[in-house]
Amino acid sequence: MARLQGLASGAAAFSMAALVNASAFAQSVEDFYKSKPLTIVVGVPTGGGYDLIARLLSRHMPRHIPGNPTPIVQNMPGSGSVVASGYLYSVAPKDGSVIATLARIALIEPLFTSQKYDSTKFAAIGSVSKDISTCISWKSAKVKNWDDLMSKEFIASGQATGADPDAFANMIRHLFNAPIKLVTGYPGTNEQALSMERGETEGYCGVSYSTIKTRYTKWLDEGSINIIVQNAVEKHPDLPNVPLITEMARDPEQLQIIRLIVATQNMARPFFAPPGIPPERAAALRKAFDATMKDAEFLAEADKMKVEVTPMTGDEVNGLLKELYATPKAAVDKAARAMAP
Repeated sequence: MARLQGLASGAAAFSMAALVNASAFAQSVEDFYKSKPLTIVVGVPTGGGYDLIARLLSRHMPRHIPGNPTPIVQNMPGSGSVVASGYLYSVAPKDGSVIATLARIALIEPLFTSQKYDSTKFAAIGSVSKDISTCISWKSAKVKNWDDLMSKEFIASGQATGADPDAFANMIRHLFNAPIKLVTGYPGTNEQALSMERGETEGYCGVSYSTIKTRYTKWLDEGSINIIVQNAVEKHPDLPNVPLITEMARDPEQLQIIRLIVATQNMARPFFAPPGIPPERAAALRKAFDATMKDAEFLAEADKMKVEVTPMTGDEVNGLLKELYATPKAAVDKAARAMAP
C-alpha cells in the first residue's frame, strides 16, 4: 500500500511538473521574457574580445526582445569554450532564457575529438562580425615576419588544446615545420598579452585583429607588435601587406586542411541558443539580434569601442557550420593531426 501511495505521489508530482513546464512553454514570447532574465554565457574569461562584445550586446539587444528581459553576463571559461559549448548543448535550460557566445574554433572541435556536442544543432542567433585571426610577436622578438617564423625558434603562448592560440600555432608548426615552442595553460588573452609584454613569451597565434584594435590599440599606435600572418580566407583591409595563411599552402590538399581550420573566422563573434528551444523564442532572438545590428545606439557605442560590425544572420551561421561539418573525413583527420599538440 505504501509503495502504491509513493508511486501515486510521484506520478502526481511528475504531472504537476509537466503542467508547470507546459504552462511555461505556452507563454507568449513577451510574457516569458518579462518574467525571466536573459543569461548570456561567455565561453572565455573576462577582458577579451568575446567578453567585450557580449557585454556590448547585452546593453542593446534586450530592447529588441519582446518583454525586454534583464541581461546577465556569465563567464564560463574552459578549454577554449569547449566547456561552455558542452554546457549549452546538454545542461542549459532549453527555454530561450540562456544564450552563449563561443570561441569559433570550439564550434568545430567535435569534428576532431570525442566531444559530445554538435554545433549544427545549436539555434544560431547570429554573429556580430567577421574577423581575422593573427599571429603576433613582441617588438623585441627575433621573429618579425613569416620567413623568420619558418627559420627561428618562436616561444608562443597558448591556452589549452583546441583553443585558437594552440590550434593555430600547432597548425603552422605541423604543416610548415615551423620551430614554434608552445607554452600553454594561460587562462585567456589578457594573460597571454601580459606574458608577451613581460618577456615570458615572444608572442602568440590565434589573437583576433578586432581584439587588438579594441583592447590593445596602444600596440598598434606605438608599433609594439609585429603581425606575422593572417589566419583567415580573406585579408583585412588594414593589413594588405601581411600574408594570408592560405597563400602559404604548398598544394591543394594542404589548402583544404587550412581552409577547414580557418573558415570559422567568417563567424567571428557568434551567439547561440541551446538545441530545442521553442521556435517562436528562437525566431524572436534572431529578429532581435538582426535589429540590434542596425540599431543606431548600438552602432554608435560599437564605433566608439572600435568594434567592427559586419554581421551574419543566424541562418548564415548555421549554413557555414553545416558546410564545415560536411567536410570529407580524410581532410578532417589531417586537420585534426595538424592542430594536435
